[in-house]
Amino acid sequence: MRQIERGFVTANGAILVIGLMVMCVTVGWNVAGRYVTGNSLSWADEVSRYSMIWLTFLGSGLALREGAHAAITNAQDALPTSGQRAMRALILIIMFAFFGFMVWVGLDYMNRTAFQKSAALRVPMKWVYAAMPVGFALMIVHLALIAPKYWRAGQQQSDEAAIG
Repeated sequence: MRQIERGFVTANGAILVIGLMVMCVTVGWNVAGRYVTGNSLSWADEVSRYSMIWLTFLGSGLALREGAHAAITNAQDALPTSGQRAMRALILIIMFAFFGFMVWVGLDYMNRTAFQKSAALRVPMKWVYAAMPVGFALMIVHLALIAPKYWRAGQQQSDEAAIG
């Protein structure tokens, strides 16, 4: 199971690296072309914008896993151990419910925009908006993988500590 989890985390990170490379190369090529030839790529802005949207949603699960999202733990820390566990359980339930709701909302929004196409690339906008349900589904998977340790220990650990 740990190997599958490690592979999942590695694949998620590799996709982020590839997406960031695509975005950087596109923007760099466009800027260089603008200064060298005086022309720019008509689709570069859309590629970089849509890459950033996808990177944000695909990376949010890894950020969750690392504890990189904002958290206020004062109330939790003030409780006794049993109260802390109860609060962490409530937090997990709320997070699972919210992420599931956002997958549903994202799918609905994606389907509502299926007929629209982007201006330069002529890509159906549903593929741009698919980043939201995909990203929140990944957050559900990441949360499910770290939830037991979070509930028991009260702290999110890095991948090496959580998996290894």
